[in-house]
Amino acid sequence: MAASSEFTRVFSAFDQDGNGKISAAELRLCMKAALGGDMSAEEVQALMASADADGDGLLDEEEFVRLVREAEAGQEEEGDRCREAFGMYEMEGRGCITPLSLKLMMSRLGLHLDVDECQAMIRRFDLNGDGVLTFDEFKTMMM
Repeated sequence: MAASSEFTRVFSAFDQDGNGKISAAELRLCMKAALGGDMSAEEVQALMASADADGDGLLDEEEFVRLVREAEAGQEEEGDRCREAFGMYEMEGRGCITPLSLKLMMSRLGLHLDVDECQAMIRRFDLNGDGVLTFDEFKTMMM
């Protein structure tokens, strides 16, 4: 979790007019810069409404920090679910998904593949070319 001074710095960057509050327009503009993509006005309004505790249509620093912490907690939960799924595929105790462990899990799911087919599947997401999937590669594949 980020330190309080980091939250203050990020809040100040979002609060472009320096009034101590973040408007929907400021949030949308900064989210676009931070995420590299645009959020719809409806998405921004929903985000604002979920965090705007006092109902003034703006986010003060406390509301902003609460929003960021909730987002971080959601990412941690998502990471936990991904790690749990990875553990189901990683059966050989090597800390990675091998063609054999993928074949075994796929057969448990009712899809009977041969080792060559599993190797081909792994190759598509094997970023370092070692023939197995690490957790990070698995996470990329799941996105």
